[in-house]
This record gives sequence, C-alpha cells and structure tokens, in this order.
Amino acid sequence: MHGMPNATPSASTRQRIVSAVLRIIGDDGVAAVTNRRIAREAGVSLGSVTYHFETQHELLRESLLHFVREEARHFTELADQCGTDGIGVEEAASLAGQVACGTALDSAHLAPFELYLHAGRDERLREAAAEAFRAYDRLATRILTALGVPGAERLAATTVAVVMGLQLRRLATGSPAEDLVDALLLLARGAAAEQAGQDLPA
Repeated sequence: MHGMPNATPSASTRQRIVSAVLRIIGDDGVAAVTNRRIAREAGVSLGSVTYHFETQHELLRESLLHFVREEARHFTELADQCGTDGIGVEEAASLAGQVACGTALDSAHLAPFELYLHAGRDERLREAAAEAFRAYDRLATRILTALGVPGAERLAATTVAVVMGLQLRRLATGSPAEDLVDALLLLARGAAAEQAGQDLPA
C-alpha cells in the first residue's frame, strides 16, 4: 500500500488506523475488526481510534475508499503512460499482466473483496462501494480511450469486472496473471472487430 507524503501527525495516525483495518480484514474478515485490535495493530492508543472514527461503519467506509484512492492513483499513472507513450493494446495488456504479477497475494488485497461482500449485507456501505466502482470505471474508460479502443465508456464496466474477477481468482487459487492479459486482449480485439464491422459500407 502506498504511503501518503507530507502527512500531518494527525493524518499519519488516521492512515495507520486505516491500514491496520485493511490488514485485519484481509487476515480474519470484517468480524475481527475491534477497536482494541486496531489500536494494537496500528500502534496507537485506543482513544486515538475512537477519536478519528466514531463508528465501525465510518471505519469500514474510509478503509475501502482509502484502498480505492491508492489504486486509482496507481492506475492513473498507468493511464498517463498509455496516453503519452503511444502504447498499443497488446503492450498495455502485457503491462497490466506485469502489474498483476507484481501485486502481492497478501491480506491487503483480500480486504477490498471482503468489504464489497460486506456492502451486500450492509446498505450503509453500498454508496462507498458504488463510489469505488465508479472510480474504476472512469479509469478503465480513460485507459481504453487512450488505447484507441472503440466504445471505451460502454466497455469500461465489463473490463473492470473481468479484471476484478480474474484478480479474485488469482488471490483464491494463485492462477497466473497471463489469464488477465488474454482476457483484456479478447475484450479489446472484440471491440475493434465490432467497430470495423460497423464501419463497413452497407
């Protein structure tokens, strides 16, 4: 997980708490999140936890959004690279595979999936989950557009679903990142073929 530069002492404490929550959820699930355990994992006082987050709902919401913000920042950098370096579809898919291979199969990456499932049970968390998916959809649209993929906005949600589904499969089974590359290429080539068919004269 990426650090937050130039954080104030208060922001640093808040971030340590959020990072601890993500670790706990990834290790043992949402039910394991207690203020005492958070304080121990984060290395802060029990009072600090309740000072920064009055309710568990607030803790879970902020933890999910923190993860998504960090992911969004990382993939925005990837989108910028796609736009400025003239990278092609196959190169981008390969790069996505490299990113997936470099992503540790650790508790921090299991935690968001736990939170998405929890949002299915707790409607108070659903808006945060929806905000997370909107951010991923925007990034997918931007990357697909930069690659010249036709119908980028229409394909964004499907692309996000494929990436997240294969990432979940990889987390659960240790399957190779090449599966992700193949799926992204299939989507991109299918969109290009569809567009080419539409452009043919009647």
